[in-house]
Amino acid sequence: MTTTTTLADLAATSLNAVRILERHGLDYCCGGKQPFDQACAAKGLRAEEVLSEIERAKVSGDAGRDWQTAPLGELAHHILTTHHEYLKLELPALGKRMDKVHAVHGPKDPQTLNRMAEVYAGLREELEMHLHKEEVILFPFIEQYGRAEAQGQPMPFVPFGSIANPIAVMEREHVSAGDALSELRNLTNNYELPPFACSTVQALYQGLQALEADLHVHIHLENNILFPRAIALEKR
Repeated sequence: MTTTTTLADLAATSLNAVRILERHGLDYCCGGKQPFDQACAAKGLRAEEVLSEIERAKVSGDAGRDWQTAPLGELAHHILTTHHEYLKLELPALGKRMDKVHAVHGPKDPQTLNRMAEVYAGLREELEMHLHKEEVILFPFIEQYGRAEAQGQPMPFVPFGSIANPIAVMEREHVSAGDALSELRNLTNNYELPPFACSTVQALYQGLQALEADLHVHIHLENNILFPRAIALEKR
């Protein structure tokens, strides 16, 4: 690793790297193609110090599963059972909290809460359709690619020309989801609780922050590891 490595490449080295980048506010997810040194400079950080922190964590801590070398099917299964299942449970629960907060507190800050409800509704609708497309169209083929690789067989035929075509669609939708998450964070001033905050407002803000953190890891695993590996296999 060097300071000119991209954020995505750095994040792909370990879960510890992901956590450190998150702590410093470095977007390894949708902004992952940005050079690490440039991203640090934009945040007023010393790239060498952050890199050293990641290296120390790699030596001393549990780096977690190495998804760069794990079987492709195992990574796809992990995303489905960890991140997809999380969203299927959390999106409706957050929707109910958002509706309650909007109904009870809407008149106290209509500009912010009306827009929050609107952005969240759009994000939820897009993510639920996104999960469906991945599970029905893309992931079954990626899992077939993983089996073919393990068995030393040719890659299976895909009816959409190339695995890169649906991947490109998924990546565009990831950018859209990232934009919605950024807007929610900006609307709430980095999830600073308003004066009228009750327990439901607190639960909503905490839930939205947790959703953002999970989606960052989720999108990272797909954009920076799963998808490039699948495309590379197809070109093999």
